[in-house]
Amino acid sequence: MGADVVGRVLAPDLRQRLARSVELAPGELTGELTGAEARAVLAGAEVLVTGWDCPRLTAGVLAHAPRLRVVVHAAGSVKPVVTNALWERGVLVSSAADANAAPVVAYTLAALTFAAKGALSAAAHYAERWPPFTERTGADARTIGVIGASRIGRRVIAALNASDAGHRVLLTDPYVAPAEAAALGADLVDLPDLCRDSSIVTVHAPQLPETRGLLSAEMLKLIPDGGVVVNTARGSLIDTEALARECAAGRLDAFLDVTDPEPLPPGHALLSLPNVLVTPHIAGAQGSEVRRLGEYAVAEVERYVRGEALLGELRREELGRLA
Repeated sequence: MGADVVGRVLAPDLRQRLARSVELAPGELTGELTGAEARAVLAGAEVLVTGWDCPRLTAGVLAHAPRLRVVVHAAGSVKPVVTNALWERGVLVSSAADANAAPVVAYTLAALTFAAKGALSAAAHYAERWPPFTERTGADARTIGVIGASRIGRRVIAALNASDAGHRVLLTDPYVAPAEAAALGADLVDLPDLCRDSSIVTVHAPQLPETRGLLSAEMLKLIPDGGVVVNTARGSLIDTEALARECAAGRLDAFLDVTDPEPLPPGHALLSLPNVLVTPHIAGAQGSEVRRLGEYAVAEVERYVRGEALLGELRREELGRLA
C-alpha cells in the first residue's frame, strides 16, 4: 500500500509489533515500492500485508513470491487484490473486513435513526413550519427491511433487536434459511414482500452480477409512501435513476453513502433533493478509524506466527458472496 496509507493504517507502534512478530527491524518493513525493489522484497516474503491501491495478486505477481504463505488484507473488500492463483498456490488469505464493519454498522444505525425520525423532511421544512405533535414521526415499532445477511447486515439486525424500540426486522437473503433468520432475530421474506412491508429498507448485499439493480424501479415502487432507502453497501444494487424519480416525487427519502456511478456527476438530481443525503463513501473506516484495520492485521500476523488459526481467514468458495 502507498506510504501515506501505511502511515495511517500501521502507526509506528503497530509497525514495531509487526516487525517483532516476523523478526525484522522496523526499518525493514516496506511501504510503497515499484519495479525491481518490489520484486526483490517479494522474493523473500512469507507474509504479505496488503491494503488499498495494491496491485492484484495474479499468477504473474506470485511468480516473484515463491515463499509467500499468507496474505493479510488490511482494508475492506479483498476483491480488488486476490485472485484464484492464491488458493491454487495454497496461500492463506485473511481480511480485516470485520474491523472495517463496525464503522459501517455505526453509520447505518445513525442513518436508520434519522430515517425513522423523518429527519430529512423535517430539516427541509424547518424554516417554514414546525410539525404539530400529531404529525411528528417516532422511531419505535418500525418495520425495517434488511437486504443481505452479510457481516454488516447481521450486526445491524443484532443492534436493532437489542434496542428497546420494538422494531420488526425483515430479511431477504438467498443463502439464509428461515430457521437461521429466526435465530438472527428476523423474519425471512422475499424481496417484493420486504419492500411492501418495510417503512425503511437498508442494503447490505454484495456487489455481484446477479445483485446489480436489485432494488429496481419495480421494487422501489413497492416501498410504501414515506419510506426510506439506506445504502451503505454498493451503489450498483439500486437503480439510481429510478430512485431519483421516487425521491424527486417526494414519495421516498434516501440516505446514500454509495452511488452508481460513484461519484455522481455534477448536477445530478440526488445531490440537490432536500429529502436525500449523499455522502462520499465514508461509512467504512476513515481517518482515525483505519488504525483498527492495522491492529487487526498485525494480530492476524501474530496468530499466524504462533501457528494459530486466522480469525479473518477467507476461503475461495466464499469470495463470490462477499462485498
